[in-house]
Amino acid sequence: MADSTLDKNFRVTNNNAVDVHVGKRVRLRRTLLGMSQEQLGASLNITFQQVQKYERGANRISASRLWDISQILDVQISYFFDHMTDDTMRSSPRRVSRGENIDFDDDNVRDPMARRETLELVRTYYSIESSKVRKRISEMVKSLAATINEQH
Repeated sequence: MADSTLDKNFRVTNNNAVDVHVGKRVRLRRTLLGMSQEQLGASLNITFQQVQKYERGANRISASRLWDISQILDVQISYFFDHMTDDTMRSSPRRVSRGENIDFDDDNVRDPMARRETLELVRTYYSIESSKVRKRISEMVKSLAATINEQH
């Protein structure tokens, strides 16, 4: 088997960009809900290590499992595919197996919504029970950002 065929097949079945994107969306929603990998795994009757593999995109999530995850995380199935970049879409297994437009340099793109810092900030923000206090904090952060951005 030629090296290019091996490389193409690896990209179809291992850490495909679409699987990685779906896994990141699972992690994002799980973290926003304050749910641990252990809790999600227990709800799915799988180990937390399997949840880790799903979230990294190392293992593909079957359609029925993704349905269960959507129910547990209280989102529509489409949530897992939201905000997918064009490069990721071009990396679907069907397109990779045909050798169509493969571009895997998507690792340099850092989605701020997928950062732990963002997730912790949002979770902490929503832990504040008073909507008035949350609104004031939001206004304060916007004001600070505007002031800082004006200085640079």
